[in-house]
Amino acid sequence: MAVKRIVSNIKAADPQSARQFYGEIFDLEIVMDQGWIVTFASDGITSPQLSVASQGGSGTPVPDLSIEVDNWDEVLSRIEARAIPLEYGPAEEPWGVRRFFVRDPFGRLVNVLTHSG
Repeated sequence: MAVKRIVSNIKAADPQSARQFYGEIFDLEIVMDQGWIVTFASDGITSPQLSVASQGGSGTPVPDLSIEVDNWDEVLSRIEARAIPLEYGPAEEPWGVRRFFVRDPFGRLVNVLTHSG
């Protein structure tokens, strides 16, 4: 058996309001829109992952989502341009990642990261 995909589902009264945050900031494409559900995806190659944690590292809370990007500085600039407050960071972590936390429009804590050098 092979797990083909792991999907994170976020409850939202207005799923369309995710377009700016997940679509514009992270360049995710809408691959399905049924009105009551909007699914975003990337054409990047990914492998299914599931993390279970007692804390988020460096004494932070466990984030609801972690999004690894290849354009971390650009994503941070997009967040700052929209005046979305950072919940943590930006930080260079001892385990080799640069990251910051923000809240999405639905209150979920999102860890945005890239691997250092």
